Amino acid sequence: MKPIKIITFIFFVASLTSILCGFILDVDFSQKLIGFGCLGLFFIVFPLFSYYRWKDKNMKDYMLTKENIDKMRESQRRNKH
Repeated sequence: MKPIKIITFIFFVASLTSILCGFILDVDFSQKLIGFGCLGLFFIVFPLFSYYRWKDKNMKDYMLTKENIDKMRESQRRNKH
């Protein structure tokens, strides 16, 4: 496995554990556990996951350029007939 995938998985498990402990445990700082778990998910796990999934992709393939619009129209025409 790639190191970034392992790091992302570790942070995901840590954030999920923090959220679950915040709900299950009856301690004074349970709301902080839930909050830090959510912050970990949105500011650490999601950006790492997005970087891992998009790092080798060509962004021009996903932009609405004239060429891509023409390709979509052509593919729709072929699918109709």
